[in-house]
Amino acid sequence: MMLDQAQRAVGRELAGIRRLGVAYSGGVDSAVLLALAARLLGRDQVMGILGVSPSLAPDERASAHQVARLIGVPVVEIETHEGENPGYVANGPDRCFHCKDELFTRIGDEVVAAHRLDAVAYGENADDVRRLDRPGSRAATTHHVLRPLAAAQLTKADVRAVARQLGLPCADKPAAPCLASRIPHHSEVTPTKLAQIAQAERVLRELGFGDGRVRHHGDIARVELEPADLARAAAPGLRERLRTGIAAAGFRYVTLDLAGIQSGAFTLSVLSADD
Repeated sequence: MMLDQAQRAVGRELAGIRRLGVAYSGGVDSAVLLALAARLLGRDQVMGILGVSPSLAPDERASAHQVARLIGVPVVEIETHEGENPGYVANGPDRCFHCKDELFTRIGDEVVAAHRLDAVAYGENADDVRRLDRPGSRAATTHHVLRPLAAAQLTKADVRAVARQLGLPCADKPAAPCLASRIPHHSEVTPTKLAQIAQAERVLRELGFGDGRVRHHGDIARVELEPADLARAAAPGLRERLRTGIAAAGFRYVTLDLAGIQSGAFTLSVLSADD
């Protein structure tokens, strides 16, 4: 999809809105929505809203601000406290609902009136709508949060294409779901586990792996990488650096999953078992 087509389609979804807040993470979906909204409404009429909690990796927080500065739109940070919600901590398949519900509640309570926003939107795309593992979408409906990309039928491929045309540095950035997604369902989410995951995944980036997850299985860190990176990770020298670096985050064992990256694996496996 070309930029002008996407802009017209999203513009139809934002018709009548003067000031818009975008629930913003710095990922390609929310960044494209932020950039398109700025072009349509004006940079001074749009703001990014970044939820900050232990589930947000520090590197992701810094990157989000960098992309927003490039777009030319201000970002307001709000603290979210999903970790105080027993439903979130219990880490069932609906964990994302509790997280998004907390975010959208905080935005409604703290940001909308203070910044005179007419509406709040978030970066769900047309592919997300078809996925089963998106309970956060229910929270958006509950809080009347707009999803202009999905409504305009922009797929993930469309979003990335538009991001490239806009010159956004996150155009080809791998998906970066929150750190809690690395913890198996029904194993409690704790600040300690989230910090371990953040530290371990920083090791992956420092060793040059572009996309990777560290799944938290108690004493065991299960590393998921792109299939093309598996042989490199197991090579002598780098393998030991990988092991010692991740072990330093508090894991006793470090394993390499030969299946590679498995987006949504925990939630999808639970939902499939329930069918």
